[in-house]
Amino acid sequence: MSEVKNKVVSISYNLYKDTEKGEMIESTEGKDPLVFLTGLGQMIPEFEANVSELNSGDAFSFGIKSENAYGNRTEEAIVELPQDMFMKEGKLVEEVAVDNVLPLEDQNGHVHPAKIVSINEETITCDVNHPLADQDLHFTGNIVEVRDATAEELDHGHVHGAGGHEH
Repeated sequence: MSEVKNKVVSISYNLYKDTEKGEMIESTEGKDPLVFLTGLGQMIPEFEANVSELNSGDAFSFGIKSENAYGNRTEEAIVELPQDMFMKEGKLVEEVAVDNVLPLEDQNGHVHPAKIVSINEETITCDVNHPLADQDLHFTGNIVEVRDATAEELDHGHVHGAGGHEH
Protein backbone atom coordinates (compact mmCIF):
# COMPACT_ATOMS: atom_id res chain seq x y z
CA MET A 1 0.00 0.00 0.00
CA SER A 2 1.31 3.39 -0.91
CA GLU A 3 2.32 5.81 1.80
CA VAL A 4 1.60 8.77 -0.47
CA LYS A 5 -1.03 10.81 1.32
CA ASN A 6 -2.53 14.23 0.91
CA LYS A 7 -1.84 14.59 -2.79
CA VAL A 8 -4.38 15.72 -5.35
CA VAL A 9 -4.07 13.50 -8.40
CA SER A 10 -5.71 14.34 -11.75
CA ILE A 11 -5.82 11.55 -14.31
CA SER A 12 -7.18 10.90 -17.75
CA TYR A 13 -8.04 7.24 -18.19
CA ASN A 14 -9.81 4.53 -20.12
CA LEU A 15 -11.31 1.59 -18.26
CA TYR A 16 -11.69 -1.75 -20.05
CA LYS A 17 -13.23 -5.11 -19.21
CA ASP A 18 -10.58 -7.78 -18.50
CA THR A 19 -7.65 -6.48 -20.58
CA GLU A 20 -6.54 -3.46 -22.58
CA LYS A 21 -8.16 -5.12 -25.61
CA GLY A 22 -11.48 -5.64 -23.80
CA GLU A 23 -14.69 -3.68 -24.16
CA MET A 24 -14.36 -0.07 -22.94
CA ILE A 25 -16.44 0.54 -19.81
CA GLU A 26 -15.75 4.24 -19.32
CA SER A 27 -13.39 6.98 -20.36
CA THR A 28 -12.51 10.55 -19.47
CA GLU A 29 -11.79 11.28 -23.14
CA GLY A 30 -13.40 14.61 -24.05
CA LYS A 31 -14.30 15.18 -20.38
CA ASP A 32 -12.58 16.63 -17.33
CA PRO A 33 -9.95 14.38 -15.78
CA LEU A 34 -10.76 12.35 -12.68
CA VAL A 35 -9.47 14.26 -9.63
CA PHE A 36 -9.09 12.66 -6.21
CA LEU A 37 -7.33 13.07 -2.89
CA THR A 38 -4.92 10.25 -2.00
CA GLY A 39 -4.86 8.45 1.32
CA LEU A 40 -8.58 8.73 2.06
CA GLY A 41 -9.86 5.50 0.53
CA GLN A 42 -11.90 7.32 -2.14
CA MET A 43 -10.60 5.01 -4.87
CA ILE A 44 -10.11 1.25 -5.24
CA PRO A 45 -6.99 0.69 -3.05
CA GLU A 46 -5.05 -1.15 -5.79
CA PHE A 47 -5.93 1.61 -8.30
CA GLU A 48 -4.65 4.28 -5.93
CA ALA A 49 -1.48 2.27 -5.21
CA ASN A 50 -0.77 2.03 -8.95
CA VAL A 51 -1.16 5.75 -9.72
CA SER A 52 -0.14 7.57 -6.53
CA GLU A 53 3.60 7.00 -7.05
CA LEU A 54 3.50 8.47 -10.57
CA ASN A 55 4.31 12.03 -11.61
CA SER A 56 2.62 14.51 -13.93
CA GLY A 57 2.86 13.32 -17.53
CA ASP A 58 3.47 9.65 -16.63
CA ALA A 59 1.48 7.02 -18.54
CA PHE A 60 0.04 3.92 -16.91
CA SER A 61 -1.49 0.59 -17.87
CA PHE A 62 -2.45 -2.00 -15.26
CA GLY A 63 -5.06 -4.61 -14.47
CA ILE A 64 -6.98 -5.25 -11.28
CA LYS A 65 -8.62 -8.61 -10.57
CA SER A 66 -12.31 -8.45 -9.64
CA GLU A 67 -11.73 -9.47 -6.02
CA ASN A 68 -9.43 -6.43 -5.60
CA ALA A 69 -11.75 -4.10 -7.53
CA TYR A 70 -15.50 -4.25 -6.84
CA GLY A 71 -15.53 -7.75 -5.38
CA ASN A 72 -17.58 -10.76 -6.28
CA ARG A 73 -21.32 -10.90 -6.80
CA THR A 74 -23.24 -12.22 -3.81
CA GLU A 75 -26.77 -13.54 -3.44
CA GLU A 76 -27.09 -11.46 -0.24
CA ALA A 77 -27.04 -8.38 -2.47
CA ILE A 78 -30.31 -9.46 -4.11
CA VAL A 79 -32.86 -7.82 -1.84
CA GLU A 80 -36.63 -7.56 -1.70
CA LEU A 81 -37.84 -4.13 -0.67
CA PRO A 82 -41.39 -3.01 0.07
CA GLN A 83 -43.09 -1.32 -2.86
CA ASP A 84 -43.99 1.70 -0.72
CA MET A 85 -40.29 2.71 -0.80
CA PHE A 86 -40.80 3.38 -4.52
CA MET A 87 -44.18 5.12 -4.31
CA LYS A 88 -44.97 8.74 -4.93
CA GLU A 89 -48.53 10.00 -4.54
CA GLY A 90 -49.83 6.46 -4.18
CA LYS A 91 -48.24 4.91 -7.25
CA LEU A 92 -44.89 3.50 -8.30
CA VAL A 93 -42.54 6.11 -9.70
CA GLU A 94 -42.14 5.65 -13.45
CA GLU A 95 -38.41 4.87 -13.14
CA VAL A 96 -39.31 1.56 -11.46
CA ALA A 97 -39.00 -0.84 -14.37
CA VAL A 98 -37.18 -4.16 -14.75
CA ASP A 99 -33.50 -3.65 -15.70
CA ASN A 100 -33.52 0.04 -14.73
CA VAL A 101 -30.84 1.11 -12.25
CA LEU A 102 -31.96 3.39 -9.44
CA PRO A 103 -29.94 5.07 -6.69
CA LEU A 104 -30.82 3.58 -3.28
CA GLU A 105 -29.62 5.18 -0.06
CA ASP A 106 -28.64 2.93 2.84
CA GLN A 107 -29.10 3.71 6.55
CA ASN A 108 -25.68 5.42 6.58
CA GLY A 109 -26.59 7.83 3.78
CA HIS A 110 -24.44 6.05 1.15
CA VAL A 111 -26.01 5.73 -2.27
CA HIS A 112 -25.78 2.39 -4.09
CA PRO A 113 -26.91 1.62 -7.64
CA ALA A 114 -29.74 -0.92 -7.51
CA LYS A 115 -30.86 -2.78 -10.61
CA ILE A 116 -34.55 -3.69 -10.63
CA VAL A 117 -34.80 -7.47 -11.09
CA SER A 118 -38.56 -7.90 -10.74
CA ILE A 119 -41.69 -6.08 -9.67
CA ASN A 120 -43.75 -8.33 -7.42
CA GLU A 121 -47.19 -7.97 -5.86
CA GLU A 122 -45.98 -6.16 -2.73
CA THR A 123 -42.20 -5.92 -3.15
CA ILE A 124 -39.53 -4.88 -5.62
CA THR A 125 -36.55 -7.24 -6.05
CA CYS A 126 -33.30 -5.29 -6.48
CA ASP A 127 -29.73 -6.33 -7.18
CA VAL A 128 -27.39 -4.05 -5.23
CA ASN A 129 -24.22 -5.84 -6.33
CA HIS A 130 -21.89 -3.26 -7.85
CA PRO A 131 -22.42 -3.24 -11.64
CA LEU A 132 -18.74 -4.20 -12.04
CA ALA A 133 -18.75 -7.01 -9.45
CA ASP A 134 -17.06 -10.19 -10.80
CA GLN A 135 -15.38 -8.03 -13.45
CA ASP A 136 -11.60 -7.86 -13.93
CA LEU A 137 -10.63 -4.31 -14.87
CA HIS A 138 -7.81 -2.79 -16.92
CA PHE A 139 -6.91 0.91 -16.73
CA THR A 140 -4.81 2.88 -19.19
CA GLY A 141 -4.13 6.59 -19.16
CA ASN A 142 -1.84 9.29 -17.94
CA ILE A 143 -1.29 11.53 -14.96
CA VAL A 144 -2.43 15.07 -15.79
CA GLU A 145 -1.25 16.65 -12.54
CA VAL A 146 -0.06 15.77 -9.06
CA ARG A 147 0.02 18.46 -6.39
CA ASP A 148 -0.08 18.78 -2.62
CA ALA A 149 -3.56 19.09 -1.18
CA THR A 150 -4.50 22.39 0.44
CA ALA A 151 -5.34 22.58 4.15
CA GLU A 152 -8.98 23.24 3.23
CA GLU A 153 -9.12 20.14 0.97
CA LEU A 154 -7.63 18.01 3.74
CA ASP A 155 -10.05 19.45 6.28
CA HIS A 156 -13.07 18.76 4.04
CA GLY A 157 -11.77 15.43 2.73
CA HIS A 158 -12.29 16.26 -0.94
CA VAL A 159 -10.85 18.30 -3.78
CA HIS A 160 -11.96 21.88 -4.40
CA GLY A 161 -11.74 23.97 -7.54
CA ALA A 162 -11.53 22.94 -11.19
CA GLY A 163 -12.25 19.26 -11.65
CA GLY A 164 -12.82 18.76 -7.92
CA HIS A 165 -15.66 16.44 -7.06
CA GLU A 166 -17.73 16.56 -3.90
CA HIS A 167 -17.82 13.13 -2.27
